[in-house]
Amino acid sequence: MDTSAATLAAIFGLGVPELVIILIILLVLFGGAKLPSLAKGLGQSIKEFKKASKDEPEAPKAPEAGKTPAAKDPGAN
Repeated sequence: MDTSAATLAAIFGLGVPELVIILIILLVLFGGAKLPSLAKGLGQSIKEFKKASKDEPEAPKAPEAGKTPAAKDPGAN
């Protein structure tokens, strides 16, 4: 286990026996063939989340007063 996984497990009070039980339950629920694809999808989701959280969101631009399209007057023809 890497340090971040160990830290996360320690925060939730999970030890090795609890993690093994969780892995066995996942194996029974999803089967051996689905677990690698589920882990890959989870890893990609975490990577995208971290990437999005590091990017600074753009500030919403206020509409400029002089650039709004003027409404046509029906009687102006």
